[in-house]
Amino acid sequence: MRCPCGCGRTIELLLIREAKPKWDLMLDASGRPSLKPSVWLQGGCRSHFWLRRGRVEWCD
Repeated sequence: MRCPCGCGRTIELLLIREAKPKWDLMLDASGRPSLKPSVWLQGGCRSHFWLRRGRVEWCD
């Protein structure tokens, strides 16, 4: 996915069970994605956000 801050960075999140760290991807009844846990980039733009029901929710 592309970073939602607009910096253009491509974010790769591992979804396979054996990976560490890994994220869980869930789809609601309308097909909107949610990720768990939050996404926190340690370098570059340093974005920190949740993806819930297809919407980005920024962390403080």
